[in-house]
Amino acid sequence: MSGMRAGKMMGEKPGAVRPSGLESQTKEAEIERLVQNLNSLEEGERTVGTLMAYGRSAIPALRRFLLEGRPSVVYQPRRWAVEALAGIGARDVLIEYLKHKRLLADPAVRFGEEPVENAAARALARWKDDETFQTLLEISRRRSQLGFVEALSRFGRPEAIPYFVHALEDDICRSSAEEALRALGTRTIPALVEAALTRLPSAEEERPASVRRRASALELLSGMELTGDVWRPLRELVGDPHPEVVIGASKIAVRLGNKPDKIATVRRLLDVLPHVDWFAREEIDTCLTSLYPDATEIVEAELARRNSLPDQERVMDNALRTLLRVKRNVDEVNRRG
Repeated sequence: MSGMRAGKMMGEKPGAVRPSGLESQTKEAEIERLVQNLNSLEEGERTVGTLMAYGRSAIPALRRFLLEGRPSVVYQPRRWAVEALAGIGARDVLIEYLKHKRLLADPAVRFGEEPVENAAARALARWKDDETFQTLLEISRRRSQLGFVEALSRFGRPEAIPYFVHALEDDICRSSAEEALRALGTRTIPALVEAALTRLPSAEEERPASVRRRASALELLSGMELTGDVWRPLRELVGDPHPEVVIGASKIAVRLGNKPDKIATVRRLLDVLPHVDWFAREEIDTCLTSLYPDATEIVEAELARRNSLPDQERVMDNALRTLLRVKRNVDEVNRRG
């Protein structure tokens, strides 16, 4: 059979030129060279665009580089491979990479691989279909990483709320998780209330990350329109042993607490005031200024007590300075009428 007849039988367009075996081998060799060039910190980033221009022909070599290559503390070459695969549209390879379990004994290498995983997760967010979302959600349950938080947040789906709440325990992920939860609005309230009340592993031996999650949940709740039904289970947190939780609960008490709640809140804020940093003192200042009309005598009694301390103690008393600011704030509000 002639080459012309074979071409017609295979449905080739008239005049189409098929690459010869040699041309195909040359192309594969060039792609392989470019992929290996990703290892160059000088040339690697510029190579990404060239590989993308080869389209799907570059996927096999990039896949081998990513899945069969050895992770390293120098993560840029593997992240560039992810960038090229994403640009080509190789979603399945990115998913395969994230699902692939790698046993990395060296902590430095394991830490170096996280930017690669984060880049792959963020890249997948461009596919807004249910399959990609469910895949990301499934993989994310095994880890709290910034790239997964950011990727899942772009879908705006409430199924990810438990993951975002869990990510509040992670110092790196917390800010992005908070943004994701704010964007989901009031749908997050039940989960945030539960998060604020849940001490892990127990109330007696709560770990610091659990405290941070609870404080973050309360901070998020304090910025929402809430009802008395939400406040009732949270009322107990004004008496929490952790100042950051007390402050978060106090912000909600300012708006939703009754007078006994507010008096109890003022007493607890005065208890923790001497033991917190300047940022927390600023927040307590704001709460006490708002609560002052409901507990004037209590605040002024504490102010008078601290003002009667010896001069050397008064000079060093940060709590006293905060209470003086509260008094000035209240006087200024009263003057304005």
